[in-house]
Amino acid sequence: MYLKYKQKLMVGVILIIVACLVISSVFVTEFLIKEEKEEVEPIEEILYDLDAISPYTNQGLIIEILRMRHRGLLDTIMRRGNSWKTKPMFYFITNMDGLEYISKDVEAASGKSQVFFETWDSIFQENKIPRDVEEEQLTSEVTLTIMEHKKIGILGLRSQNEEKEKITLTYDYKTGRWEGDDYFNDSDGYGHYLGDSYEIWFNLYQTDYDGDAIPYWTEVNLLKTNPKVDDSKLDPDNDGIPTTWEWKWGYNHSKYDNHSTLDPDNDGLENIEEYKMAKWFANPFSQDIYIEADGMKKSGGLDYNHVFWEESQQILIERFASHGINVYIDDGWPGGPINGGGELLPSYDVISQESGIMLQFYNNHFSDDRKGIFRYLVVAKSGGFCHPSKFNRYDTLTVATGPKVILLRGGFTKRACRVLEAAMVMHELGHSLGIAPWNVGGCDNSSWLEGKQAKKEYLDEWGNYKSVMNYYYIYDKSMIDYSDGTHGDGDVDDWNLFNLTFFQDEARVIEDPGFELPGQEEISLRHIISTNIKGFFRR
Repeated sequence: MYLKYKQKLMVGVILIIVACLVISSVFVTEFLIKEEKEEVEPIEEILYDLDAISPYTNQGLIIEILRMRHRGLLDTIMRRGNSWKTKPMFYFITNMDGLEYISKDVEAASGKSQVFFETWDSIFQENKIPRDVEEEQLTSEVTLTIMEHKKIGILGLRSQNEEKEKITLTYDYKTGRWEGDDYFNDSDGYGHYLGDSYEIWFNLYQTDYDGDAIPYWTEVNLLKTNPKVDDSKLDPDNDGIPTTWEWKWGYNHSKYDNHSTLDPDNDGLENIEEYKMAKWFANPFSQDIYIEADGMKKSGGLDYNHVFWEESQQILIERFASHGINVYIDDGWPGGPINGGGELLPSYDVISQESGIMLQFYNNHFSDDRKGIFRYLVVAKSGGFCHPSKFNRYDTLTVATGPKVILLRGGFTKRACRVLEAAMVMHELGHSLGIAPWNVGGCDNSSWLEGKQAKKEYLDEWGNYKSVMNYYYIYDKSMIDYSDGTHGDGDVDDWNLFNLTFFQDEARVIEDPGFELPGQEEISLRHIISTNIKGFFRR
């Protein structure tokens, strides 16, 4: 009897244990299913609508006008007179799917006003215009028009507005790309338009939930990234550059690229440097030259502060722009680094290549982060050379703009001073681009100081070399250009010989205190050939 009771008790206990296990397994299963749902749900949500355009935020389009540069100063300042002093007045009009914005018409609660850009270059005067669009709209039509405001009539009491440039674009909300008068991988750079009258930098993008500028559709369908996570901070392939930059310029964000060596445009800026310089308009597929310019304080008397005049900069920028090369000059950029451009350095009456003064400036007034990216220019009272400050790399330039120097070279007017300064900077910059007396015999001609016979012999051979690199033409205020090789026997095509990476390389010639021009015996034929070949493949 007791045994039967014990058996029944054991069966009861087993049943209770089984029941507990079943109940607990149900709870665990529900818990796991719930956890699984919570974990999977965002992924399912991301992949749910592959055709969606903007599921997480209101759809809109934004155009940024980053910079507008008038291209007419060079022609104006090459003419005698003071017309170069009159800066152009202009404004822009945007139209996005019929919504027009006119930049000159400024209206607020306090009233209305008309505001024009009155400058040769609007750099760092950025503007932003947003446009609300229909949800799930596929494309938008955008135009950007530059209008010039001119005073007319005998007294200039009347005015007229004239269209000078017009860019027409079609923006694709799926891919975030635009086509039309500007497009990806075009000749003048994406988001950069080199027109006949104006040069324009701009950006066009849509509202974006995670703020990485990559559209939802592209993230879900093409990149397979999370449209809720900012990819401008992620680098899945660990190549030093985040997904957003790689996507913008056509690289695979999930495939390692050695961006520290890639330089597709052969301008000396590797992709990792182009990425760092994106704020300053850098484009990995458009050749860029960066210059940091410092001036020098006046020393008293009839002296004055020595600076890189705005007009001189524009001459330089325009000459290179017409050959498809972008020149960017920091003479005091807002947001630049400590010891950035625009400093007025201590005054020295004379600076020589070996005096050590340029080394002081190079070490203490030129940011280490910029070395190898920027060339360093000092506008000084006296001196004039392109010479290495560290190692044997030609990344340091100086020009002389003191009263005696300028007057001796014909700088009797403000216009002449600016033209001469541009010519001198172009000459020294040409050296940093690889044009030197040991590979171009007409460059830095010593006959300049050796009398009439030496001049005659030089001109017989190199008289057609009409370039600022030739001392007989550097101060010709009607030219101010490099040669293009079209002037006859003895001419050299500077533009085709330029090697934009030269300023980063260890030069084969050492200009010690005993160095004498032209110095052909100092260099091997092999280096001459390699330098020229690099120039021919510049583009």
